[in-house]
Amino acid sequence: MTKKQQFLLEHNKLSPLNLQATTSLLSRFRIEKTSLFKDDNWSIDKLRRPFILWLISLTAEEKENIKPPKASLVQKSGKKKNEPR
Repeated sequence: MTKKQQFLLEHNKLSPLNLQATTSLLSRFRIEKTSLFKDDNWSIDKLRRPFILWLISLTAEEKENIKPPKASLVQKSGKKKNEPR
């Protein structure tokens, strides 16, 4: 069984920069393509092609909206905003 992290590493090893995956992209892909997932298996053979087709169908704006939150919530001190110092 292939886990999401293994899929991410294998896919990115095989892909050019413009097709690189992130955990956020993979999570969104799983939400949008639930019919491809019967269990927690991230088979590179079964899912890589559908993932690439889904990825290239996204606009730049859609990709930007899927990115993980910026580190702006963490200040230089390493504490979250509004957290006691």
